[in-house]
Amino acid sequence: MSTSSTVAGYKIVKTIGLVSGSTVRTRDAVKDIRSGLQSLFGGELDQYTSLMHESRQEAIDRMKEATLGKGGNAIVGVRFNSSNIAANACEVMVYGTAVSVEEESMTKTMKNSSK
Repeated sequence: MSTSSTVAGYKIVKTIGLVSGSTVRTRDAVKDIRSGLQSLFGGELDQYTSLMHESRQEAIDRMKEATLGKGGNAIVGVRFNSSNIAANACEVMVYGTAVSVEEESMTKTMKNSSK
């Protein structure tokens, strides 16, 4: 997985197409109240940080599954997006381009052996 258009040490041999993963999570009402009180005093809202981390990981896992399902073994151009979709629900989405890559040394070896 790479946020750039390349994967260091690998050559893209096939571009497969867009893949994405998303999840929608709601906040726990009790934790929401606790976070609201904590926000009055400043500092990190640990409950929300944890929720966002878990949401991002779930979205990544779903995108990886989609990539494997389409025959890819890497993802380039990875981007994240999050948005509120209801009063207490948040969607996290990750998307990128599924590709098939080979190690550059393998590509060079294969070219040399075919000569």
